[in-house]
Amino acid sequence: MFDNDKFHKIEELTGIQLTKTMQEQLRDFVNLFKIYNSHTNLMSKKDEENLFEKHIYDSLSLSLFINKYNIKESIKLLDVGTGGGFPSIPLCILYPKIQIYPLDSIAKKIGFIELVQKELRLENLHPVCKRAEELPCDYKNAFDIVTSRAVSALNILLEYTIPFVKKNSYMIAFKSKNTDEELQAAKNAMKILKCYTADRIKYDLPCKEEYDRELIVIKKSENTPDIYPRQSGLAKKKPL
Repeated sequence: MFDNDKFHKIEELTGIQLTKTMQEQLRDFVNLFKIYNSHTNLMSKKDEENLFEKHIYDSLSLSLFINKYNIKESIKLLDVGTGGGFPSIPLCILYPKIQIYPLDSIAKKIGFIELVQKELRLENLHPVCKRAEELPCDYKNAFDIVTSRAVSALNILLEYTIPFVKKNSYMIAFKSKNTDEELQAAKNAMKILKCYTADRIKYDLPCKEEYDRELIVIKKSENTPDIYPRQSGLAKKKPL
């Protein structure tokens, strides 16, 4: 359950003074998640025990990028491979002016997000049940920020995300282990997809165990060639 200590940690992290509505929505989200997860597997029971520390707080760590780059709230954000709504739903609650599009190909996960959208009345949440490779053309070069958390290695992830980023805008990958190796392996993909590493923002999670986390900030310098992302499965089978 959410308590004042958790709210205080969020305020310290984000610099946002939580309203009563935000606090209620965060509590309701946690309750809905636990009920839904009891009959539909959104995440393991072990992970659910650390729902705040490893998922909600981690999701809201995007605020480190938002604050550092002075990102305005009147933007569009696509979250590729959102799963149970991370980082989409916590971000929707704290940033009600950001239009957020959580994307996942698994219907039960998008079904949960649609439930949260309805119950919490999140008007800035726009769930999409598709694979990245199936998104319509008007999604390309359309988003100010594209995020992805715990989806795949960076050289694969770039093909799923960069085509949808506006020129001179950003893709943010939430990463932990082996980041240096992933960045090295992704150099060719960055060259082909017209993007580069702009920043690495490190942070810690409020856990007893130590978790090295960082936001990999990728900036898109030119429009991506129209053939990307390639048809379903090729990004994983034949990474760039």
